[in-house]
Amino acid sequence: MKYLTRLLIVFSLQVVCFGWFFTSQLAHAANSQSLTLPTVSILGVEVGRLRNRADETLADVYGDKIDLNNTNVRAFQNYRGLYPTLASKVIKNAPYKKVEDVLKIKGLGEHQIQLLQDNLNNFTVNEPESLFNEGDDRINPGIYR
Repeated sequence: MKYLTRLLIVFSLQVVCFGWFFTSQLAHAANSQSLTLPTVSILGVEVGRLRNRADETLADVYGDKIDLNNTNVRAFQNYRGLYPTLASKVIKNAPYKKVEDVLKIKGLGEHQIQLLQDNLNNFTVNEPESLFNEGDDRINPGIYR
């Protein structure tokens, strides 16, 4: 009986090691476009892309536009003149009911109003979500290069 138990343990360890050495890695380094894992097949069962609530919201609701009520300050980097000072003002004065409300921020200079006006088509407004607005992540998301 001891011999059979030992044989079974050795065989199990060989199967586990074989599977460990010859399977593809599930986790890949995240690129700047997506933080989702690739679709993989485990024991013949297809596992779809793993996504959380934030990924779903970002992909389905916001698209290519900056959501003035939910995005962080880094999203404004792609637009000349908006990052970081004007972006901080926009975020600190949220929430907005419509995109044009961003032009009514107190203390804006003429040049800042013009910059915002030129970029109105790059903005959108959705209901504020606690997922994106908790803590200070909108001002300092903690992503450093």
